[in-house]
Amino acid sequence: MKLFEDCTVGGISLGNRIMRSATWERKADEDGHLTEALCKVYEELADSGIGLISTGYTRVLKEEQPNPRMMGIYEDSFVEEYRTLVDMVHEKGSRIIMQLAYGGTKTTFRADSRMIYAPDVIPSPEGVVGTPASADDIRRLEDAYAQAALRVKAAGFDGVQIHLAHHYLLNQFLSPYYNHRTDQYGGSLENRMRIVKEIYDAVRAQVGKGFPVWVKITCADFLEGGSSFEEVKAMCQEYEKWGIDAIEVSGNIHGKAERLCGQVIEGKEIRKCGYFYEFAKDMGKSLKIPLILTGGVRDPREMETMLEESEIQAFGLCRPLLAEPGLVKRWREGDRAPSKCVHCSKCRTAHGNYCVIGAK
Repeated sequence: MKLFEDCTVGGISLGNRIMRSATWERKADEDGHLTEALCKVYEELADSGIGLISTGYTRVLKEEQPNPRMMGIYEDSFVEEYRTLVDMVHEKGSRIIMQLAYGGTKTTFRADSRMIYAPDVIPSPEGVVGTPASADDIRRLEDAYAQAALRVKAAGFDGVQIHLAHHYLLNQFLSPYYNHRTDQYGGSLENRMRIVKEIYDAVRAQVGKGFPVWVKITCADFLEGGSSFEEVKAMCQEYEKWGIDAIEVSGNIHGKAERLCGQVIEGKEIRKCGYFYEFAKDMGKSLKIPLILTGGVRDPREMETMLEESEIQAFGLCRPLLAEPGLVKRWREGDRAPSKCVHCSKCRTAHGNYCVIGAK
């Protein structure tokens, strides 16, 4: 199967086209450092034979913590421990990138006791209102991303991913629903993209031209007044011009995707296998850089068809790997039955992410 071929995606050589999409594990310590439990998660993923692992989203500022016990990369003390983690993953034949994020107002964790930057005063889905970031605040964020990316490279990761999706801060700057600013960071698409461009430029200046820099996007905001699919396509064309190496395509319909399957939104059907396939397939017609499809991916036979019929080059899985840690190995060995995951979205618990059905 093409799914299990050796390949190069976004500047990274892989043993197959399956990626563990970034998943918050709730297993770091309080400051974001690695724990034995968190290392075990990555060891099991690497043992499964997965081509690429994306870490859980990792905070670039110490005080910015949208969820408890999330990973950190905000100071140099992280580099050595992550180098050990990366070496372990590489020894087992997998590759690993780190996802950088500023969560912003998409949070309920200590939201009343810390400064939370936002593009504007529009409440998040959780009802949290942040402090509009000043020009100085934006400079601070840009430097934080750049220094974090330099640490990622120093630790030996195979690349870095900037999180632009899922109602987190940078997604909110991009979205006309959240961003009503009247300065150079609001209004036109160019202005709303400015913070992302400046972060990318700062990151690239630190890591150099040869180091893979990916982004994760939402193919549309799926809310009235938000970014449309056509607008997101225009953003992706700009990302390609900037020098982004790959785009992971997701969407802002967390927890309700299964209920939307079969519905047509912005002229695209939400698919049962690969929710956002129709969106990514359309994007691929005007892009040359690789696309990775994430969301509802569960059947290797359908994944193979998608590889043949579109410009998609890889697939991101999250919940299926919680339900079945050995899923990739099972598929590789010839059992091509779909994932046992039912995509109930109950795996994000107060005690960490795990399959509550499989745990019974």
